Amino acid sequence: MATLAERTETLRPVGVAPLLTTDQLMALYGVSNWTVNQWVQRGCPVEPTAFRGRRFDLGAVRAWMAGQQPAAA
Repeated sequence: MATLAERTETLRPVGVAPLLTTDQLMALYGVSNWTVNQWVQRGCPVEPTAFRGRRFDLGAVRAWMAGQQPAAA
């Protein structure tokens, strides 16, 4: 029988980066949970998971952040 973690893990094709948890994204960028929540409210891409969880595709997050940079004057 599969464990709970195995049942709720999002399956990704081979060669595709795994989805990050909120804690992993926070650690990667050195930001707080509040900041990540603000990013999500502003449109940061998120993959919903079972039990109201969420995961982040790092490539999609990086692309979104690049689009959020203010234009040079």
